[in-house]
Amino acid sequence: MGAGTSHEPSKDAEQPSAEGESAADAPSAPARAGGSRRFPSVTRDTARPEGGGRAAPRDASAPARQWPLLSVLVAVGLGLLIVATEPFGQAFRIGLIIIGAALMAGAALRWTLPSVGMLAVRSRFTDISTYGVLGVAIVLLSLMAQPRPWLNVPFLEDAVHFTVR
Repeated sequence: MGAGTSHEPSKDAEQPSAEGESAADAPSAPARAGGSRRFPSVTRDTARPEGGGRAAPRDASAPARQWPLLSVLVAVGLGLLIVATEPFGQAFRIGLIIIGAALMAGAALRWTLPSVGMLAVRSRFTDISTYGVLGVAIVLLSLMAQPRPWLNVPFLEDAVHFTVR
């Protein structure tokens, strides 16, 4: 490597601050004269999503601590079981509606509870919008599935006839 291209941290970055952490670890360290304003090349830790704490006390069993995620997973599993047992009958709609409702319930849990355990994957807004949009889309598509749809949307039928001709 050439002069000045070393990837070793400077001695200033390794000196501990008043809180006992290095200057490179400080989240909002002010820019020093002559110092770099770039983010550190090595990430030391990641932030947990909001609401990513335990949903029950530490002394509770593991399933009890993650009850929001487990309730959504059990409902999705039940819906998948219904879809798998009778794929060509009308029961597939019920299974898909259960799956969509489970995702919408996950969005509601993420919105209302301060701590939802591993159901919190991203920020609260992103989780709620992702779970909600996917849940509503699955329910609407299952209601409009052929043959003999339970929900008839006239403008979608016209759009299909227009594009297929």
